[in-house]
Amino acid sequence: MNATIPTLDIRRFTHASSDADREAFVAELGATYREWGFAGIRGHGIPQALVDEAYDAFRRFFALPEEAKRRYHVPGGGGARGYTPFMVETAKDSRYPDLKEFWHIGREIPRDSRHAADMPPNLWPEEVPGFREAGYGLYTALDDLGSQVLSALALHIGLPADWFADKTDFGNSILRPIHYPPITSPEVPNVRAGAHEDINLITLLVGASAAGLEVLSRKGEWVPFTAAEDTIVVNIGDMLQRLTNHVYPSTTHRVVNPPGGEARKPRYSVPFFLHPNPDFLIDVLPSCVDASRPNRYPQPITAQDYLLERLREIKLA
Repeated sequence: MNATIPTLDIRRFTHASSDADREAFVAELGATYREWGFAGIRGHGIPQALVDEAYDAFRRFFALPEEAKRRYHVPGGGGARGYTPFMVETAKDSRYPDLKEFWHIGREIPRDSRHAADMPPNLWPEEVPGFREAGYGLYTALDDLGSQVLSALALHIGLPADWFADKTDFGNSILRPIHYPPITSPEVPNVRAGAHEDINLITLLVGASAAGLEVLSRKGEWVPFTAAEDTIVVNIGDMLQRLTNHVYPSTTHRVVNPPGGEARKPRYSVPFFLHPNPDFLIDVLPSCVDASRPNRYPQPITAQDYLLERLREIKLA
């Protein structure tokens, strides 16, 4: 199988030497997402030291005793903040829960914000020094990079470069450190993360250099995507698919169990789910509708209502 998912250098957009070079990048990025719903992004400027520091803090948290970790689980909170235990989240239509535990870091907002009811305050594990600083530092860096990617995607479909700016400035975005524990039994009924699509606008995955991520191609083939260490994998989520009437497709992906002895090693992963503001109305863009592409979603829905609908489907709410 020769199919490969392209990796592009975003400096061609952020530090373009000419308008023509910038336009060429936008065209290439747009074409990649139309085909794959996925792309690798390098030249992003996020220091490897920040990524390493964050991963170290996350590993130290997941190494805590179960009792300590569960102190940060919020019953009835839908996993919005803090800790979600092993084998809780379940991919839509899957019979079995995913083989993972995770933590959620959200946006820090004033508690008198109009979004406060939808975006609870963060929890921070007091047992892990540096967790808050490294975790929120990575959150902020990925949020900034995501805004650059959205700017290029907006241009590709004829919108102003800053079209998403005031629609994501209070986005209910989530940084999710994930721990996939070692698989010690060959009889496990599920893969580490079942086949699914993401809920949000775009997802940025830092540390995708560990094998296991697979993307479903338009031909129905599972294509492995193990990125270089300096590359962040960015994929389209269902909210952007809906907003663009499937011009940008949200592609099915999964995390498979590695073969042999590799399965007995833990796997860590840190996706950043970039969401719009909770009150953003997801209404199909007129520029993405024509005779050959009729409106699939004539009924608009707010980002918050859509999120809650999907969280119920994956057993988090």
